[in-house]
Amino acid sequence: MIPRIDIAPLFGSAGPERNAVDAAILDAASVHGFMTVTGLPEASRLDAARRRDLLRLFDLSAAQQKLLWRQKFDPSRPNIYRGWFSAQAGAVTHKEGVDMGPDCAYGPSVVDPADPLREATPMPTEDALPGWRAAVVVYYGAMEQVARALMRAVARGMALEETTFDHAFEGGISTLRLLRYPVRSIETLEALGNPDLWVTHEGRRHVAAGHAHVDSGFMTLLAQDGVSGLQAQARNGDWIDVPPEEGTLAVNFGQVLERWTGGRLKATRHRVLGVGQERFSIPFFYEPRVDLEISPLPLPGVEPFEPFLFGDYLWATVTKFVEFHGMEGLRPPRRRV
Repeated sequence: MIPRIDIAPLFGSAGPERNAVDAAILDAASVHGFMTVTGLPEASRLDAARRRDLLRLFDLSAAQQKLLWRQKFDPSRPNIYRGWFSAQAGAVTHKEGVDMGPDCAYGPSVVDPADPLREATPMPTEDALPGWRAAVVVYYGAMEQVARALMRAVARGMALEETTFDHAFEGGISTLRLLRYPVRSIETLEALGNPDLWVTHEGRRHVAAGHAHVDSGFMTLLAQDGVSGLQAQARNGDWIDVPPEEGTLAVNFGQVLERWTGGRLKATRHRVLGVGQERFSIPFFYEPRVDLEISPLPLPGVEPFEPFLFGDYLWATVTKFVEFHGMEGLRPPRRRV
C-alpha cells in the first residue's frame, strides 16, 4: 500500500510533530520511493475548479496549439525542450501536453537561449486563455514551496543540515507539465499489432497508457484528476494502485536523488494503465540548476562516484522518452573533461 502522509507540520515550527513527519517521509522514500501527501498549503491544493482552470490549455484550437509545438513536431519552431508535444499513435506511452519552465513564473531573466534546458517556454496569449498565465504562476510557486519543504524533511531525516539541498535549486529548471491521455480504441490498438501496448494486471488485460519508467531527476509532485490508472512497482515486483484522491499529491523520487544518497532513497518504477476514460494529470518535476555538480553526499555507505553535471545527466536520460526522441544531439555535454 502506498503511504499517505499529512505534511502540514512541515510548514510550521520544529517539534515532535514535524519530527514524526520527517521520519515518515524518509521511511516512504527509503522503502517505497512513492507516497501521497495531504495537509498541503492552500495554493497547492487543486480542487476540480482550479484543476480545470489550468487544464483549459487543452481547450485551445488546433491552430492555437500549433503555435506552442516543439521543434520535433514543427521544424520551423525554435523551441526544442519546452512547449507542446503530441500523442504518438504507435508508442506505448500515449499522451499529449506541454512542458513549462521557470520563465513561466519568473520571466525572461532565467532564460538562456544557448541551452535548450533553459530556453523560453512558448505560452498562449492572454486573449486566447484569459487568466491562465496568472494561474500557472501561482501553481508553479506553490509546487516549489511544497517540494522545498519535502527536500528539507528528507535532509533532516538523514541527519543532514535541513538546507543541504537548498542551494541546488537556486536558479533551478523545474518543469510544470500539463498532460492529457486520450482514449485509444481497441480496434486501433489491435491493428497496430504491438504486444507492448497491452499490460496484464491481476489477470485482466489493460491498455498501456504510460510505459513503466523511473523519473530521471529529483522529485515529482503529481496532481491527478480523479481517474485511476497510475501504479507504482513494489520491491517484490507487484504493481500497486496510486489512488487519485482529491486534494492530495502523489510524490515519487528520481534517479539523481537515488544516486546522490547512495541508494538510501529509492527511485521507483511507475506506469499508467488505460481505464477507458480520458485522463489528465499535472506533474511538477523539481529540478536544480543545470550546472549543479552532483558528487557524493557525506552519508554513511555512499560509494564514491565520478561527479557529473545535472544538466548533462538530465538531457542524456530525458531524450530516451518518446516525446523527446530525435533530440539527443541538440545539446552537447557541458562537462569539461
